[in-house]
Amino acid sequence: MGIIFDIQRFCYHDGPGIRTTVFFKGCQLRCAWCHNPESFRMQPQLRYVSQLCTGCGQCAAECPRQVHRFSEGLHRVDFAACTACGACADSCPSGALKISGYEADPRQVMEVVLRDLPYYGTEGGLTISGGEPTLQPDFLLELLSLARQEQIHTCLETNGYISPSVLEALLPLTDLFLLDYKLTDPEELQRCTQACGPLWEHSLHRLQEVSKPVVLRLPIIPGINDLQEHLAQAALLAKTHSCIRKTEIMPYHSLGAGKWEELGLPYALAGTAEPDSEQKRCWESILHP
Repeated sequence: MGIIFDIQRFCYHDGPGIRTTVFFKGCQLRCAWCHNPESFRMQPQLRYVSQLCTGCGQCAAECPRQVHRFSEGLHRVDFAACTACGACADSCPSGALKISGYEADPRQVMEVVLRDLPYYGTEGGLTISGGEPTLQPDFLLELLSLARQEQIHTCLETNGYISPSVLEALLPLTDLFLLDYKLTDPEELQRCTQACGPLWEHSLHRLQEVSKPVVLRLPIIPGINDLQEHLAQAALLAKTHSCIRKTEIMPYHSLGAGKWEELGLPYALAGTAEPDSEQKRCWESILHP
């Protein structure tokens, strides 16, 4: 069994072809720009959409831990006290409260994946994303094994900070790695994401050794990593690692900002402007000279 927070069908941006993407909960990084902050914690957690709240007070009546309080027309949520029991979400008539994350059985997940088997063709298939899926290795490996049995193309989206033993187990079961490359400067990397240590470099080195196909993906955030040296280093990695079949820029967007508020988390990038087409062209010219 594992903990996931979503399954999306007919995806076009999570690997080649038409794909079903399964989103795992749990991540060891804390990227300030993350558009899936509900994936940080391994456990299910409460989300509160304030725009949908009618102030009926039903949640306060049902909650056994006094997480919800109403005063002066405001609904205040004590996220730290919440155990995600779901009593408030079940009682909310407007859908303002929901639990993000649920326990899933690999075979039940595979049943969903198999629904779209006729659409996958020779390129599409299963993508596993997160969060960082490798933090649930047993669940991940079982799901990939089931996909192998069905001859479904498998793709893993990862931050690259993978235990070497887990990576070895993944190699025969994963057709394509979507590998994030977040920052070149190690101090800035740790400051902005809490990532540290040599695991990312080890993962890329091992993938190169076995010639496992990799797409190197660069989330580019204005004011953080939109640096010529970072993009140039990514281009150099692609040039010196034949396993990297493609490099992709993933420009910053603010679509996930509301999720941070729904989880009671401060969003550090509030006010950051999304890049315009000229900025994107400039980045592409450095990455793909």
